[in-house]
Parts: sequence; C-alpha cells; structure tokens
Amino acid sequence: MTTPTPPIELTGHADHLRGRGVDVPDAVLDALRAVVPTVTDADETAETSRDWWPLAMHWSLAGEVPRRAAAVCRPETVEQVSAVCCICNDHRIPLTAAGGRSGVCGASAPVCGGIVLDLTGLAGVVAVDEVSGIVEVLAGTFGPDLEAELAGHGLSVGHFPQSFDIATVGGWVACRGAGQYSTRYGKIDDLVAGLEVVLADGTVVRTGGAPAAATGPDLGRLFLGAEGTLGVVTRVWLRTHPVPPASERGAWAFDSFAAGIEACRQILRRGATPAVLRLYDEIESQRGHDGTGSDHVLLVLDEGDPAIVAATMAIVTEECAAGRRADDALVERWLAHRNDTSALQALTRKGFVVDTMEIAAPWAALLAIFDAARAALLAAPHARVASCHLSHSYSDGACLYFTFAATPPPAEVESTYVALWDAGQRAVLTAGGNLSHHHGVGLNRARFMAGALGAELDVLQRVKDALDPNGILNPGKLGLRHPFDAVVWP
Repeated sequence: MTTPTPPIELTGHADHLRGRGVDVPDAVLDALRAVVPTVTDADETAETSRDWWPLAMHWSLAGEVPRRAAAVCRPETVEQVSAVCCICNDHRIPLTAAGGRSGVCGASAPVCGGIVLDLTGLAGVVAVDEVSGIVEVLAGTFGPDLEAELAGHGLSVGHFPQSFDIATVGGWVACRGAGQYSTRYGKIDDLVAGLEVVLADGTVVRTGGAPAAATGPDLGRLFLGAEGTLGVVTRVWLRTHPVPPASERGAWAFDSFAAGIEACRQILRRGATPAVLRLYDEIESQRGHDGTGSDHVLLVLDEGDPAIVAATMAIVTEECAAGRRADDALVERWLAHRNDTSALQALTRKGFVVDTMEIAAPWAALLAIFDAARAALLAAPHARVASCHLSHSYSDGACLYFTFAATPPPAEVESTYVALWDAGQRAVLTAGGNLSHHHGVGLNRARFMAGALGAELDVLQRVKDALDPNGILNPGKLGLRHPFDAVVWP
C-alpha cells in the first residue's frame, strides 16, 4: 500500500502561524481513543500537520509547521469517521481531514489546531461494475493502488495528476483536481459519479449514483472542491474506461506562444480531445524540451480506440501546420520525468523561493493573462524567472501553469513569497482568469477568494453555516469565517 511521502525534512514542531491553536481536553482525547486509533506524539502530529505547500517547506527547514494538531485520528471505517465528527462537533474542536497531504496550498494544515483526521487507513477498492464502468473506492486510497486494482479488470480512471504517487482519491475530490490527461477524460468533476460524505454532526450522506439524473440539484457538487470545509468525503464512485489499446505521440515547435495557443484552440474547436496537449513558452521549451530560446514547443499524446486516436492525431497535424515538426521523443522524455519534484526540494534547501500558479481562462483571455502574469511576477522583489505552459485544454478555454522563482535574503523569504503571489494572482484576476484550475485554495489563496467570487462567497458561507454551524470543519480555509482565534496570514 502507498504511504504519504514527506515533502522535506522536518527538524522540529514549533507553530509558525500567529494566534493560538485550540487545545483538546484530556476527556475529549479519551473519548476519541475509545472509538478510533488516536496519537498525540509531538513528532508524529507535527509531521501529519503539514503538506507540500512550498512556503511551509521553508518553515519545515526552520523546525516549524503551520500549526501542530493536538492529536491525529486514524479511522478505518466510515462509522469511525462519523464518531470522530460527532465528538469534535459536540466539544467545538476543529477537525481537519487529510489524505496523502500532497496539496500545495496548505489545505490540509490544521491552522486552528485541534484534530487531524488521517483518512489513509480508509482505503481500498470496494467494488467494480465492469458493465457500467463504475468503481467504488474508499477516499484514503492512493492513485497507484486504485489503478493497479482496476488494471486487473482491464479498466482505468485516467486521472493522473503530477502528485499521482502520493495523492488519495479523497484529495482529488477535495481540491477538484485535474489529471495530466484531463483534455481527454476531464477533471475529477467529470469522473465522479457519486460520493459518500460525513457531515459535521456525524450524518452520513450519499449523493449521485445514477447517470444524467434530474432529481433536483446535484448535491455532490457541493463537496467537490470544498476542501473538507463542508463534510468529510469517505467513499467515491468514479467513472472508468477500458485500458487504451492504442496511443500516438507528436511534437511541434511554434515561433510564438500565440501561434501555439491558436493551434490548441482550433484542435479543441474541431472536437478533437488528445489526452495530452502541453504548450511551453520559450523559457520552459529551452529548459526542458530542446528549445532554441525562441521556440514554443507543443507536446501531444493521445490514447484510446485506434480509429479515434488516428482521427485525433490527423486533426492535430493539420492544425499544427503553422509550426515545425519536432522530435517525438520529447513526449517520451516528458512522460519519464513528469512527476519528478526533486528540483523543488533542492532549490528550497538552497534558499530559493519557488512555486507554481495554475489558473484557467477563456481562450480569448489567455494571451493577455500570459503577458500580464509573467510581467507582474518578474516585477516582484528578488524575482529571477517567471515562465508558463498551457497544460489542460477544453472547448471554451485552457489552463495556464506559471512557474516562478526568486532569491531573497533569508529574512525576506516569506515576504517575497507573499509579494510574488499578490502580484501574479491579482494580475490573473484582473485580466480575466480564475483563481485556481486544480491546486485548490487552501490557506495560501484564501485572501483572494472575496475578489475572485464576489457574492458567491457569501452564498458559500451560508452553505457552510447550514452544514457546519459550529464551524469545526477545516477552519481557516477558502476565505470562510470561523469561530476560533483568527489565523493571521499573511
């Protein structure tokens, strides 16, 4: 079974965030121990209180976590999850659900203290309906374990995020993740057929279960992307497809990012949905795809029925006529290294500030966002580089994925990080992009939620108040109010 991988070494367990975390009385800990395995060891609770948020990696090197939970509960059944929710709700104890903790926005950090609910013990494939193509899987199941089980049935979900090896199914749902093949298979939103969710008061709810239903609103959508603030996802029904019998690859180089974007737009406009359609700017093309410094490299991969793959790649070839054919081996190279994050960890240890910002926007806004965000990031203090690639495409728009780095003095690491995000994210919102495509919101992006959602955030708060009136579920996230001591960050 897959286990969570620490993002970087942790040398201590002091709290970094200001304010005071909620203490858990001994009587509550005893009640939790009576229903579920519960640990309070300082080192273990500290390790479970962090994720892959790049800024928190710097804190880890200083012996700090965002906030250390008082205890970690490790349920193996939905009944145990329900019992933990009931106890925490009755005693007004913050409860933060966590899986593989592969998120990069601080979403699973218990910023108000309390309890971390480690769901990785709630794992395994429950059932596979080969006729309907539906798999029932527990939320703590890691991606490789799910795909290995499905392979025995000749099936695949096709959801392969960069964090695939260390992310759980529940985490995919919690942040509305996208796999690297989402242009063909869709985001996790499109793959979820139903959910089992435990509410703050312990009530167990099941949503969905039938295709194309019209029995009122799809309540399951409430929990997609809610990051554990509205309920704890414990079981997921996912759509699958047969393991693809054929695949093809191709690579092209364009003279401008604009020309590459137009090719991608036309490919989708004609109804072709290659599994992978990744366009890199001149910086990233030169850094990793044999670019000359002026090339903008496009990598394409498709898989599925041979007839569909052939038709798709024929359309791709026609629409890439403005570019030059590049070495198809570039696709194989990307496949071999697509999940490697060692460079991030190495640069963090050297004091670099490095992060990524993925957003989505309509085709008509992409070029303006591309220019505005790169310029804004480079104008931030101590910035060294800002680059971009287009990573996921849809009929109406695409995801732009920015990478940026800075080399501040040690005392200015956090202020530089905040300045970079303020500059880049606000430039995107001003130019017509959204707040996030697949990394979610967590703590890092919470300050932008009011500007990104407007009145929608008020509606979300009303939903939160109705489903979690005591505010115990993952407080401090998504820009929502909570009843505990204020989390002052940044």
